[in-house]
Amino acid sequence: MSSFTRRRLYQAMDVPGVKSAEGMYINIVDWKNPQTHQKTTILVMGFNPDQQVFNLADVNRQIDDVKLPDTVLFDRASRGDYNDAIAKIEQGKTVTTEIERRTITISGLFSIGASFIADGTLITNDQNFLRLFPRREASGVSVGLVQLQPGYDPKQMKTTLETYLDDDVKVLTKAEFIEFEINYWKTNTAIGFIFSLGVAMGFMVGVIIVYQVLSTDVNSHIKEYATFKAMGYNNLYLLGVVFEEAIILAILGFIPGAIAPLGLYHLTRNATNLPLYMTVGRALTVLTLTMIMCVISGAIATRKLQSADPADMF
Repeated sequence: MSSFTRRRLYQAMDVPGVKSAEGMYINIVDWKNPQTHQKTTILVMGFNPDQQVFNLADVNRQIDDVKLPDTVLFDRASRGDYNDAIAKIEQGKTVTTEIERRTITISGLFSIGASFIADGTLITNDQNFLRLFPRREASGVSVGLVQLQPGYDPKQMKTTLETYLDDDVKVLTKAEFIEFEINYWKTNTAIGFIFSLGVAMGFMVGVIIVYQVLSTDVNSHIKEYATFKAMGYNNLYLLGVVFEEAIILAILGFIPGAIAPLGLYHLTRNATNLPLYMTVGRALTVLTLTMIMCVISGAIATRKLQSADPADMF
């Protein structure tokens, strides 16, 4: 994400219904781990401390601390070895480290978690941010935070701001901004490709395995199915029998398949400090895909039944 001129925020404040428009600075940098003294990637965010920007109680409670020069708040859920440093900060002791050859003081803690691009997050005021990154111009902000006055519809105001502002900025509601970020990681990075490829490969392997199970079962009961055909049952009925077996396999396989990932999610979360959780929506999606996978396998497994002649079976 590139920066844009702060002038757009001043223009946004001229629009009726806009209460405030504040800029936020965001950058990624290598900092020295205050405990191990090894360099690691950290995300730094700078904002106007006179405005409540974050929906984080720990940050809002320590807002006065970040007003001090070269003072930051540190994400206790960062990925890496920070236990001793976090313990000292919780005891009220001073912890210092370096960013870009500049000494900074960690005065407090909050919790967010690691991300795909950084091991953790630092939050400070906009002036400290510009001191840490002297090449960064104060007029170039990363994100503009627009707060509306009560009674104004965000979607309608978005349309108004898009018309009023130049096309060098993208105006998004909070929900659209979240979707924008998710879509970026899904489509514009290797991470989204790897996850999508993994799902596709898992689906294809599942189709093959379930097909082998159903095909073996059909072959072992081919005479019984032939008897049904001799009694007058059509291929659609036989297909329904196999589909019923496929659905039973999908449900029985889904139960242990849903329990095991709970432990895998826990292990992954502890290893990477990424906020990974098994949600109900994700579980239902997997169940739906599992049923589709088994139905496809059942349809393939019944091809032999459609051409089977009962007279040839006896």
